[in-house]
Amino acid sequence: MKLAVISDIHGNYVAFAAVLADLERAAPARVVCLGDAIQGGPQPAEVARGLRALACPVVMGNADDYLLKGTASDAEAVSPERQAKMDAVRAWSLAQLSEADKAFIASFTPTVTDPLDGTRALLGFHGSPESFDHVLLPTTPEDEFQARLGPYAPSLMCGGHTHLQQVRRLGDTFFFNPGSVGFAYNAQQDEAGFQADPWAEYALLTVADGRLGLEFRRVPFDAAELRRVYRESGRPFGEEAAGQYGGRESV
Repeated sequence: MKLAVISDIHGNYVAFAAVLADLERAAPARVVCLGDAIQGGPQPAEVARGLRALACPVVMGNADDYLLKGTASDAEAVSPERQAKMDAVRAWSLAQLSEADKAFIASFTPTVTDPLDGTRALLGFHGSPESFDHVLLPTTPEDEFQARLGPYAPSLMCGGHTHLQQVRRLGDTFFFNPGSVGFAYNAQQDEAGFQADPWAEYALLTVADGRLGLEFRRVPFDAAELRRVYRESGRPFGEEAAGQYGGRESV
């Protein structure tokens, strides 16, 4: 049995379409989405429509919770200038969405569980099973990592939020992050001159005859097309966002 795990589309249908085409070739039995699907990019309505057609379970992420409520859930301080930008993009995003789209987003759940092969289960979430704001990185101290996820073993676990493809052992099971479909980037770069990656990330989990397989995928998309979409969308600060894709064109 093969399961695809996607996350953090962030309103980027150009990247999402590339993943959908790759999923047709990979032919997983099911798909799970770990949240932050709609808010941020230039195509919120297109992504909502694509996710509804995919008919997969979707986790509520912090960005989509903010889209619906207008209030950030975490305690991270942001500058007034950044908050004003975020609020402007949110208002524009909401204006692109129908009432049915908003109801669809409101139906996203805190976690999803997939029974896999009947002897193993996959627990999916955004940040952690307790909060979509929790951050789990390869560098997260072991005691914190155990406290966040240990109570949910022996399930296999997957989460998004950090836009970082990773896998980390947890006793006899493991946690993985499929990366970001719509906004992959290298966190180890200076903010000045920041560049996003011109590829979409996701993961394939295979369970068969007691064997587990995990494959991280990077699917290139047309960065020039995404720049065009940003510039023509009317999204606030679209030119600035388009400039994040002005460098490399391949994986």
